[in-house]
This record gives sequence, structure tokens and C-alpha cells, in this order.
Amino acid sequence: MAWIYLIIAGLLEIVWAFAMKQSDGFTKLGPSVLMLAAMVASFLFLALAMKSLPLGTAYAVWTGIGALGAFAVGIVVLGEPMGALRIGAASLILCGLVLMKLS
Repeated sequence: MAWIYLIIAGLLEIVWAFAMKQSDGFTKLGPSVLMLAAMVASFLFLALAMKSLPLGTAYAVWTGIGALGAFAVGIVVLGEPMGALRIGAASLILCGLVLMKLS
């Protein structure tokens, strides 16, 4: 169950990162409120996952899911560039997540 909580926490991290971008420096109320709610929920699920997962593993996977998800949302939704170096860096993050899970 801890891994499910961790995945939910990571997905919520993507939500709050995207909402933060959409809040335009906290000048738009809706995205700002969504960001805060998603952030609190993300931390709660991370805390639940950390009850049984090691700190280093849980935190690395949480941030990795958020980083890769925000990277993908940036490319797909926001039209950010998708260069070879960026793809390579994202691939290395993914490899790290897989290794964390396997360890």
C-alpha cells in the first residue's frame, strides 16, 4: 500500500507544480488554491508512504515522479522544448527511479 500512496503523492506533486505555473505568480486564485490543496495532499500521502518505506527511497521516488511528470506536462501541455539533452536527463531520472524501486 505504501507504494500506491507514494505514486499518488508523486502525481499530486505534478498537479501542484502545474497549478503553480498556471497561477501566474499567485495572481490567479483558482490555480493558487488548487496548488495549495494538491501540495498538502501530496505531503500527506508522502507521509503515509514513509511509515513503511525508507526515507531516501520515498523522497527520491516522490521527487522523481514529480520531476518527470512536470517535464512531460511542460512538453505536452505547455509546448516546452524537447531537446536531446533534456530527454537524456529525464531518462537518467527514470533509471534512478527504477533502481530505487528494485533496491
